[in-house]
Amino acid sequence: MAVSHSCGGDCGSCQEQCSSRQPESLIEPTGDYNHIRHVLAVVSGKGGVGKSMVTSLLAVALRRQGYSVGILDADITGPSVPKSFGVKSRAMQSEIGILPAETETGIKIISVNMMLESAEAPVIWRGPVIAGAVKQFWHDVVWGDLDYLLIDCPPGTGDVPLTIFQSIPLDAAIVVTSPQDLVSLIVKKAVNMANMMNIPVLGTVENMSYFRCPDCGKEHRIFGDTSADPAETGIPLLGRLPIDPDLARMIDNGAIEKVRDGFLDDAVGLIAEKFPVTAE
Repeated sequence: MAVSHSCGGDCGSCQEQCSSRQPESLIEPTGDYNHIRHVLAVVSGKGGVGKSMVTSLLAVALRRQGYSVGILDADITGPSVPKSFGVKSRAMQSEIGILPAETETGIKIISVNMMLESAEAPVIWRGPVIAGAVKQFWHDVVWGDLDYLLIDCPPGTGDVPLTIFQSIPLDAAIVVTSPQDLVSLIVKKAVNMANMMNIPVLGTVENMSYFRCPDCGKEHRIFGDTSADPAETGIPLLGRLPIDPDLARMIDNGAIEKVRDGFLDDAVGLIAEKFPVTAE
């Protein structure tokens, strides 16, 4: 529609749907006490592919490089990040906002599990309430000064991931997948959602990619060949994670910060390259 000749330039009081009207931004500011340089969302098209584990491993690797890091656990109905780090404390409220927990190495964490009477209590909330909780984590938590905030998104392309993509100023998304053909189809849905929301996709991380025989060292692709081939998806493959009982055991025991294998070093290197932290 052409611009009306009587246009005064004030779109706020005008009902015309002309070509000069700009869509209203839904991005919400974080709290006054926060200075967050970069925000990355870790997403998956379906559950059970290890998205929370990848989020936690990325945070650990970034922290070892000397960066200040936080994790916003936006998987409200299936939170698992605190358990990976052995965090059992409850979130505290201060006069300036909600105080996140800190892990042994100084990673800041907020999760709905830290606000429940019992970590085993189910969260039986409807979508708008869950989305509101995620916004509260973004705005009301006193994150302070962070180089990187990682958001562990719930699986799928529904209401809460949409809220995150629209309401939080994301620098990029990282997609977690596994080798099955079905998952590769679902990954494309997650990637297409990010593209539709104008969120760059930094790359994919393939979990459960292989099993390395402890006797001979040979790698076995139990679930088949990769579903994250850059030639097919057009998206860089940031790393492959093995099926590793020792890794799973350490995470179950809350000792993810003691994992020493550099599975995601390439991913961390790309994050630092694409989104550098400059002195201010």
